[in-house]
Amino acid sequence: MREDVYADVGTVLAAGCQPTTAQMARLMDNPLGNVAMWINQLDVIPLTNDAVDPDRSEVYTNYMGILQFPKGITENWNIISRIVYNIPSVPLDQDEIDRLGAIAPTIPPPGMGPPSPPPGVQPIDIIGGRTSGFGDMIYLGLLSPKEGIKHGEGQTSVYGFGVGQTFPSASDDLLGSGKWSAGPSALYAYLGQKWKLGALLQTYFSYAGDSARNDVTTMNLQLFYYYSVTPTISIGAGPNIIADFEADDGDQWTVPLGIGVGYTMNIGKIPFRFMLEYYGSVHRPDTIGNTHDLRFIVIPAVPAGLIPFLR
Repeated sequence: MREDVYADVGTVLAAGCQPTTAQMARLMDNPLGNVAMWINQLDVIPLTNDAVDPDRSEVYTNYMGILQFPKGITENWNIISRIVYNIPSVPLDQDEIDRLGAIAPTIPPPGMGPPSPPPGVQPIDIIGGRTSGFGDMIYLGLLSPKEGIKHGEGQTSVYGFGVGQTFPSASDDLLGSGKWSAGPSALYAYLGQKWKLGALLQTYFSYAGDSARNDVTTMNLQLFYYYSVTPTISIGAGPNIIADFEADDGDQWTVPLGIGVGYTMNIGKIPFRFMLEYYGSVHRPDTIGNTHDLRFIVIPAVPAGLIPFLR
């Protein structure tokens, strides 16, 4: 098989061949790619907490599965379906919150930052501990052209627009919003031989769910900027700019910028991507916000075409 990092992985699989590590790295770079990924993410976040005097560092973990696959609806257009399920672990104790009669913080969709504390929430030092379990699920459907915009050899732009939906499937109040939420989404990405640049915009507005929980009115603009040093080594980051419009004025915006390094390699026949990224806050919530974030990610992936029900 010819070594070509821009070869179509579906063609490679149809020929009975194993995609190379470089080809899988290219597939994982495409935010509209036909791929299944299991994202294991660990964040070490120093928190500045106005409710107590000292700064403190906390560890957030999230094990997030992404199943993404296209289905043709016309000769020229696909529906890109992205199913996201996650298992978060946050440094707060659900049992202690229940004992104190406090309202659980509002948890935004996966990748959208730490919990937003509601008015009157107990200080984090009082309800410290840890809660882990299943979080809210998300379905994102994007209408996207089958052919991207060609800019030259190995240079393509892809885009899509559609609707996202969150489901209140969390096992604990701390791990989900308790609301059914939906809203418009859009994506654009430039995929060059060296640069991968783009943004995914998601908005969510609650329309049903637990009436005792805070409403959801959130926006997440995930930027991504990566430079490929080699076909399997990249430098860059994917910060999430978050707005929670239900929070107080000083707590609505989280704006980080970051830099990191990623490396894709095969372990057996499974490609793994290892990423180490550092983020600093341009703006953070006043009440409880992260000034810095050290993030470590491990992502095993396979072409979604290998999973029968995604073909």
